[in-house]
Amino acid sequence: MINVFGRWYRRKFSDPDAAMLLILILLTTTVLLLWGELIMPVLVAAVIAYLLDWPVTKLVKIGVGRGLACGAVLLGFITLTILLLIGLVPIISKQSVNLVQESPLIWQKAQDWILTLPEKYPDYVQVYQIHQMMEGLNEKLVEVGETLISVSFSNIANVAALLVYIVLVPLMIFFMLKDKMFFLENISRLLPKERRLITQVGHEMNAQIANYIRGKVIEIVIVGAVSCITFVLMDLRYAILLGVLVGLSVLIPYIGAAVVTIPVAVVAMFQWGFTPEFWYLMIVYGIIQALDGNLLVPLLFSEAVSLHPLYIIIAVLVFGGLWGFWGVFFAIPLATLVKAVVTAWSSNPPVMQDSAM
Repeated sequence: MINVFGRWYRRKFSDPDAAMLLILILLTTTVLLLWGELIMPVLVAAVIAYLLDWPVTKLVKIGVGRGLACGAVLLGFITLTILLLIGLVPIISKQSVNLVQESPLIWQKAQDWILTLPEKYPDYVQVYQIHQMMEGLNEKLVEVGETLISVSFSNIANVAALLVYIVLVPLMIFFMLKDKMFFLENISRLLPKERRLITQVGHEMNAQIANYIRGKVIEIVIVGAVSCITFVLMDLRYAILLGVLVGLSVLIPYIGAAVVTIPVAVVAMFQWGFTPEFWYLMIVYGIIQALDGNLLVPLLFSEAVSLHPLYIIIAVLVFGGLWGFWGVFFAIPLATLVKAVVTAWSSNPPVMQDSAM
């Protein structure tokens, strides 16, 4: 057993390239775990700059100065973001307040419906079981409400930091775009000379991540817009709020679609009951999800991300647990990074053995 482990160790770690890759991974992981929240604005700025570099490069190729191209692209990005926020935030805020105000009524109606189950299905549901379940749910709802209130007050202190980020992040994006080669040269100097595997992983990630993030943004816009239009046409309450939630749910593959179905179904049931309108809505909603998973995703991503669904779910759980929202957002790119590292390591050429061995 010791000999087997020794051969494996020499094969994987005796190569300086493999050792440098391992050290870089450990250092990066340590920095993210210790100071991930602190440097998150820098990481967000780097990701946005990475995405905006494509239109900047196109403008430079047609003769526009890089500084002017960076300013124009960044200004366009900020303008679109502001217009989107101005158009959606007031509507979403109003519908969110209305939903919170009507939540007790929705919960009371749900309780009334649950209490009818023992009469409809006496062989399967007993009255005491319903009461026990209701008591447990009421306790959980109280805990959730207290948690939301405490989180709301604790986040007031972060408003000043948010305002600072609103100013600093665009500035960082501009300088990252304008002085791209300067930063790349500095990073290159920091990397060791033995970086064959690091370069291999970098090329594979560069070929996949940009397409993935651009595709994910397009998917959010399409799914969210179609859902909003569908809900508005079917006269569903809180249509814009629910449509935006459906659009954002694509950030979390598989899990997001399942979770966001709950508020859509609850609001529809509260509004219509188990009437034909409810079932029509759920059928159309199911069609939207099916078209997203079977048509839109293959068109947008093609071979950009070739990960098994189980690996994607594990990545969402692991990285979401480590870094919250941003961990969920970048779960697939991070899983792709892990896959690229494993692939590069597996392709590491074996070390020549001495004749004595």
